[in-house]
Amino acid sequence: MLKAKVYVTIKQSVLDPQGVAVQGALHSMGFQEVESLRIGKYMEVELNTDDREEAEARLKVMCEKLLANTVVENYRFELEG
Repeated sequence: MLKAKVYVTIKQSVLDPQGVAVQGALHSMGFQEVESLRIGKYMEVELNTDDREEAEARLKVMCEKLLANTVVENYRFELEG
């Protein structure tokens, strides 16, 4: 069994209104040192396989079809196990 950690982030060229809102809230709380903030997603996926090559190929398909909107988001993953 393999465990994947999947990270999805908004591309740098895309405006992140949620990140801007959280940054503004932090500033209003006195955290002026926050220069910028972007929001992303983190997922853990357990895969019923020990074949790392197959797992990587399947994860790529999962990310591109559902887990990430590749028009505006980047993704990366790490395999453990």
